[in-house]
Amino acid sequence: PNHSFRSLRARPAARRASVANVTAYLLILGEREAVAWVLRESRMAFPPTNRREVDRLTVGDELFLLTTRGCWHNPTRDRTRVIGRAWVASPVETYAEPVSIAGRDFTRGCAIEVESLAPYLQGVELARLLPRLAAFPDKRAGAWSLRLRRPLLAVPTTDADLLRTELAKVAAAPGDVVDEYLDRIRPVRRARSGAPAR
Repeated sequence: PNHSFRSLRARPAARRASVANVTAYLLILGEREAVAWVLRESRMAFPPTNRREVDRLTVGDELFLLTTRGCWHNPTRDRTRVIGRAWVASPVETYAEPVSIAGRDFTRGCAIEVESLAPYLQGVELARLLPRLAAFPDKRAGAWSLRLRRPLLAVPTTDADLLRTELAKVAAAPGDVVDEYLDRIRPVRRARSGAPAR
């Protein structure tokens, strides 16, 4: 099937306004259903927890979509990877009604424009780049991943440059690869109690 992938086009003046004014973040996705929702809706949703980095998010900020090792429910096979690049295309706004994704409620969000996307289950393995990433000062095994327990992680310009370069080697136009994501991602099975499966 040919899924309709909406790439939201932000106004060039807002999106590219000034390199000095653009902040880059890792947009951290820890659940496959969330990946499908983000790609299908061209939006990002945030949980009710107050986070300063979410409050600071502005139109034109650069986002590197990152999937954690447990995102695909097969951590022995998968690795934490940067899978795409996007831009913030609207201010963060509170939803009139929470959005439910994989059993969790999300109360605010923003539109994004996905510019590039790696093929399904591919991308730039973060661990390989750790020695060169300033956003992860503690390189010890198990320590750096603690910084991914949040929706957004700001990265300095040098890190953004590195991620952009590495991602360009494997990524494609979103419309060329998004169908496989949406076709292959299945809802998480829930326990009988209705609690989200872990």
